[in-house]
Amino acid sequence: MTNRLRYILPALAFVAATIPSAASATDVPGTLSVTANVSSNCIVSTTPVAFGSVSPGTSKDAAGGLTITCTNGTDWTAKSDIGGGANATFDARTMIGGAFGEEMVYSLYKDAARTTVWGDGTSSTETISGTGTGTAQNVAIYGRVASGQTALTVGSYSDTVDVTITY
Repeated sequence: MTNRLRYILPALAFVAATIPSAASATDVPGTLSVTANVSSNCIVSTTPVAFGSVSPGTSKDAAGGLTITCTNGTDWTAKSDIGGGANATFDARTMIGGAFGEEMVYSLYKDAARTTVWGDGTSSTETISGTGTGTAQNVAIYGRVASGQTALTVGSYSDTVDVTITY
């Protein structure tokens, strides 16, 4: 071996030893937290109670409903007001219309037998309750136009009932 190689080989070995290589990498562990909160939430949509053609003097039944979607496990209560008629009560809500702004009396019920008036839990009314499943829940609302209203004139009659979902 030549004198030159005697000096170069140790220098190359030193340089090779000081260059980092993939084999000498070090792993450092760590953690990443991931969190979420699910809050109670409800939405409601309605289907009208449409009586259609009503013959004065006779009663007429119809049904509509609510579609309530609440977070799974969320308890909810649906209540209604008496509507917009000036002389309305829960037992005798009123649609306004006809030729002279007459009042057509009707009621809303929570049962198909039409025995339990749906309201806000006062004045002998009941609310409707349930527990959310995370999917839409359909609730029927049953209506009846009272018989004996023979003085009603031809025309359209309507009312708006406010619905509140409490959860």
